Amino acid sequence: MGNSICKDVQIANFSLAAQADCTTPKGTEVAATDPAGHAALRKASWRLLPLLFLGYGIAYLDRLNISFAALQMNQDLHFSATVYGLSGGLFFLSYALCEIPSNLLLIRFGARRWIARIMITWGLVAAGMMFVRTPLQFYVMRFLLGVAEAGFFPGVLFYLTQWFPAAHRGRAISRFYFAFPISVAVSGVLAGPLLALDGRAGLAGWQWLFLVEGVPAVALGAVVLACLPNAPSEASWLSAQERQWIQNELSAEAASLSLPQHTGVLRALLDRTFWLLGLCNICIFGASYAFGLSAPTVLRGITHWSAAQVGLFMSGTALLGALSMVCNGAHSDRCRERYLHAIIPLSVVACAFLAMGISTIPWIVLSAYLIYYTNYTAVQAAFWLIPSDSLQGRSAAVGLAALGSVGMLGAFVGPFAWGLLKDHTGSYQAGLLSLAAIFSVAAALLLIIKYRARVQAGPASAAAIVT
Repeated sequence: MGNSICKDVQIANFSLAAQADCTTPKGTEVAATDPAGHAALRKASWRLLPLLFLGYGIAYLDRLNISFAALQMNQDLHFSATVYGLSGGLFFLSYALCEIPSNLLLIRFGARRWIARIMITWGLVAAGMMFVRTPLQFYVMRFLLGVAEAGFFPGVLFYLTQWFPAAHRGRAISRFYFAFPISVAVSGVLAGPLLALDGRAGLAGWQWLFLVEGVPAVALGAVVLACLPNAPSEASWLSAQERQWIQNELSAEAASLSLPQHTGVLRALLDRTFWLLGLCNICIFGASYAFGLSAPTVLRGITHWSAAQVGLFMSGTALLGALSMVCNGAHSDRCRERYLHAIIPLSVVACAFLAMGISTIPWIVLSAYLIYYTNYTAVQAAFWLIPSDSLQGRSAAVGLAALGSVGMLGAFVGPFAWGLLKDHTGSYQAGLLSLAAIFSVAAALLLIIKYRARVQAGPASAAAIVT
């Protein structure tokens, strides 16, 4: 992506807000030169990101552990691919419905109490999945899990915008989002041993999986309640100068974007760019979760590996995905460019699914999966920076939640449609080919958004590119 990206202008047009271009010299970092700023960012990174990282890692573990549980559960409970797909998707439907209210309640009650509440309730529901016996119970529990977890991811994104200026936000968010591939790695390692507990204490292996992976969220929720400050003003570990530096930087950003901190919510939600981003997110979420909820089954069917072997392969791939996420987020910060850092890996993901869809040769499918996953995680490091760079205050809380909600609708439809295709065709090949097309559409939508942002920026954009 190199030097040509750095010469491009980053105009994150979210409710017509323009972002600064890539003026950082090649090979340099955007860094806080003020000693107070450097100390504030360092302290915030070490005090906040590990805790939020663990929270999101456990959330993702509990969200997708049914993909490994399905290796036993679907057979034990006689669930069809359609029943499983609908149940998997119902989580995202309830999540989508509750995301905006959840973020508004986060503002009202404070990040510390609300994030802790989210974690404790989702942990209890996730562990309660062990009692599922019928399709209706499966539907209800997945729906309740979505209600419980709703707002965690956009809430944390909004929370981080209150601590990290835009020039440092890519690294902060990618380090938080780093938990996503790591949780997949941990899930893969844990799945085999937990499923092997089948019959212990009268519980099936999939019941042990839900129980063991649900309880940590409750414990970590208690830690969040005790340790997480609501805002920099409440952080006793920051000095007065450090708190003031953060406030000054965020206020200067808001002024440069011409976005007052408590206005613009309706304008953001009605803007055409918001809905283009929403459609893009529908494609990304719908396709990724459709595949993600069945990935162990797909890989096992092609390779004939054991559950433990599939888990270990997915774990190794996830570690590489974590590395690509951090590298892409840091490179995006250095260049102050977001669009191409998402468009290029989206296009590669589409090619990977094309390869998986037309081939059943194990080494080709496994290589394509590796390429898919490392590029998909890279997308996540850049995509969410587009809106988070351009919204402030209440409009950020609502805008990020709304964008997530729109995407979650795709995550509801995707797994359900995937299950229907599998039951109708008898294989996953048609579904894999459809995912290649969907990711291609997502890349095209981001190209359109980028073009619209450049056109609306006008002559100033062209001048910036020349310089």
